[in-house]
Amino acid sequence: MLGRLKEKGYLALDGAMGSNLFQLGLISGDSPESWNLEHPDRVKKVHQAFVQSGSDVILTNTFGGNRHRLKLHQLENQVIELNRAAVKLARECAGDSVMVAGSIGPTGEIIEPLGSLSVKDAEAAFREQTSGLAEGGADLLWIETMSDLNELQAACNAAASTGLPFAATMSFDTAGSTMMGVSPTQFVQFMQNFPASAYGANCGVGPDQLLQTIGEMKQAGGKHLIAKGNCGIPVFQEGEIRYTGTEEVMANYAREVRNLGAELIGGCCGTTGLHLHAMCAELETHPYQPTTLEQKTRPPSNPKSKSRRRRRNSSS
Repeated sequence: MLGRLKEKGYLALDGAMGSNLFQLGLISGDSPESWNLEHPDRVKKVHQAFVQSGSDVILTNTFGGNRHRLKLHQLENQVIELNRAAVKLARECAGDSVMVAGSIGPTGEIIEPLGSLSVKDAEAAFREQTSGLAEGGADLLWIETMSDLNELQAACNAAASTGLPFAATMSFDTAGSTMMGVSPTQFVQFMQNFPASAYGANCGVGPDQLLQTIGEMKQAGGKHLIAKGNCGIPVFQEGEIRYTGTEEVMANYAREVRNLGAELIGGCCGTTGLHLHAMCAELETHPYQPTTLEQKTRPPSNPKSKSRRRRRNSSS
């Protein structure tokens, strides 16, 4: 992955899996991972949209593919089967030019000392899932939407045990930290303990907040940063959840977050193939122009005040 990143300068990721599956008939409360066996054509339709839009990397439909999440659907005995099937579907769409990353989301449990799940048991669950993804032929593993450093450590240890390259992201809220209080700077420092190929942020509360997070990670010395922001804010309209982000909004976000230092760029919840197409076009046509967080957040100058100053200077 890093070799391709060096050649291109950035990598386009994909968009959302879950919200796009809902558009194809997935019902709230059902397991998206079960569709790897029950509706493979629909899962492939999501992958194909992103490949056709320009993705360099696509994520498998395995965000909840660990035994703790699958147990909610009585699927805990199919961890390996569902993860292998997901890689197979992604590979059929990716061909030889697009990399397949095995998605690994949280267990859904609270890790000790605040919760009952031990770090050891969490790592065992992640090892089971990563084994299925590796057996299926994933090019790399993709830990995402983490909020707790103990759980992240368990996932990183499991991913590293496979020998595959891996990446990791956490999700940050409007307070500038994860749900468990981890700051972007703390995350960057923590990741120095692991041989991750890339790390960064995903999900959250929209692209604007993610710009701030990536800027802070860059300032903290982050390298090969990942930005995978939500497509705006979810709203309930006409009986369904929709996201407020337009193609223009996501294209602007892609350009701005690249300039802030992100090198692997995509979308999360609500991001469709159309959004990703606009993002890829923006990245292809706008050269990298490094921008600091201070420059990004500095208030724009007021042309009228400049004009008034010129008039005052000319009359003095």
